[in-house]
Order: sequence, then C-alpha cells, then structure tokens
Amino acid sequence: MPVTKTVKKALRKSEKNRAKNLTRNRSMKGLIKEAFDLSKEGKTKEIVAILPKVYKAIDKAAKQNIIKKNTASRKKSSIAKLANIK
Repeated sequence: MPVTKTVKKALRKSEKNRAKNLTRNRSMKGLIKEAFDLSKEGKTKEIVAILPKVYKAIDKAAKQNIIKKNTASRKKSSIAKLANIK
C-alpha cells in the first residue's frame, strides 16, 4: 500500500483514469462488434447509419491514447470496407 500522500493521490487518479479508459474502450469495441455483426447479416445500410458513431468512438479513444493512432485508422478502414465505402 502507498505510504506518502502523493503516492496515495496518484493511486486514486490512476484508478479513476482506468475506469474512464475501460468505459471508453468497451463502448468502442461494442460499436465495432455491432458493425461486424451487421455485416455478417448483410445490412450495409445499417452499417452506414452507425458509421459516424463508430468513427467518433474510435477517434476519441485515439485522442485519449487508449489506442494508438495507426490502430484507430486501421479499425476505421476495416469498418469502411464493410460498408463498401472507398
């Protein structure tokens, strides 16, 4: 367990940040999974409809360093391929 005040504060902060990161990561992954499930069913119009939400979630995760920039662009590219967007 932490002994000094600063280490205790750092522990509290890291726990809060971890909770925020997990929430953002789970919501992003859920939207991505939803898009892939829609593609398996062949519903490209629904994919195009949720595409802005997915892009927003991925961009926010990349901006907050939850995922790397290239990972974000790779995920966005793969989802765009599902929707047949070039």
